[in-house]
Amino acid sequence: MAHTAPRTALRTQGRRAYGAAFGTRRQGQRHPLVATAMVLPLAALLVVVFGGWDAVVTQASSVGVMLGR
Repeated sequence: MAHTAPRTALRTQGRRAYGAAFGTRRQGQRHPLVATAMVLPLAALLVVVFGGWDAVVTQASSVGVMLGR
């Protein structure tokens, strides 16, 4: 029987090859404040365009009524 590499080793090797080919490296997680700063402009735009603030207030009010507050 031929010796084969474990599957996890093959997956890791494949990820390294992909990262080297496309220039992507995983350097850990993004700080929560950075992630928030990246998302807020898009969220604000969507609220303005679709009138989302009214929907948020309505949903919060409905949840409050449902919880008995």
